[in-house]
Amino acid sequence: MSRESAARKIIFDTDPGQDDMAAILMALASPQELEVLGIVAVAGNVPLAHTERNARKICELAGRGDVPVFAGSEQPMGRKLVTAEHVHGKTGLDGPDLPEPKAKLQAKPGIDFLIETLRAAKDGEITLCTLGPLTDIGLLLTRAPELKPKIREIVMMAGAYFEVGNITPAAEFNVYVDPTAAEIVFKSGVPITVMPLDVTHQVLLIQPRLDRLAALGNRSGKALAEALTFSRTFDVNKYGTEGAPLHDPTVTAYLLRPELFGGRHINVEIETKSALTMGMTVADYWRVTGRPANARYMREVDVEGFFGLLFERIARLP
Repeated sequence: MSRESAARKIIFDTDPGQDDMAAILMALASPQELEVLGIVAVAGNVPLAHTERNARKICELAGRGDVPVFAGSEQPMGRKLVTAEHVHGKTGLDGPDLPEPKAKLQAKPGIDFLIETLRAAKDGEITLCTLGPLTDIGLLLTRAPELKPKIREIVMMAGAYFEVGNITPAAEFNVYVDPTAAEIVFKSGVPITVMPLDVTHQVLLIQPRLDRLAALGNRSGKALAEALTFSRTFDVNKYGTEGAPLHDPTVTAYLLRPELFGGRHINVEIETKSALTMGMTVADYWRVTGRPANARYMREVDVEGFFGLLFERIARLP
């Protein structure tokens, strides 16, 4: 069996987003390890009309217009959409001047693509990589729960415990946008690995790292550096830190180099009722409740190893 044929089959569900851009580019640069079957865009950082276009622009930049992009959910399950233009800009991918993509949006709805792809797969064959709100995955598990065995793992950027919240004092953005969907996912019994703010706030894009990315000498590195320069400004001003956290690339880095991360198998519950703590990920990291574990919750990361992997993979692209 060739290394290519042994590549892990993944689907991104994402709301690009400058950091989503980094995560997707890393995966597209790693075809021997990761086979990207498709990308489902979901409303989150910005509305769906922008996120689906952004996903196609990222594939075009990487020379991978062959990767199909589908439109997922326009609205969360049971509440109004909350967006983050204040971080990512009006388009969600402000910063670089990316050309319009040649590839068209797929006509098939994203939820149908997810269901049909899983139905045709072997048990444990597909990994779902979620970089935004969990709306599409919540719908998938609600509409076709019989497909759970097909899912090898859901690897998500979501939640926080020690870092608590970044959109409210208690909640991380992706979970806060659709806590109903997040609750469905965490109660599903599907294997879950979580990259929370507790990890992502350790991988800071300080200026020397940004300079190194810009100096890779390819168009993808230059465009990604321009994108992250834009979003970095908000976080540096907000947190008063030297650099900004790189959230979503931790998902791809985990798939490529799981040894870079450390954590525990614990219980995670989602707050869906309290106005004060809506969307909070109640992570029982110290195992005090006795509730059964339902997620691998990461807390540790090899920061230099992470950035070394990021630079090496982005350098492979056009």
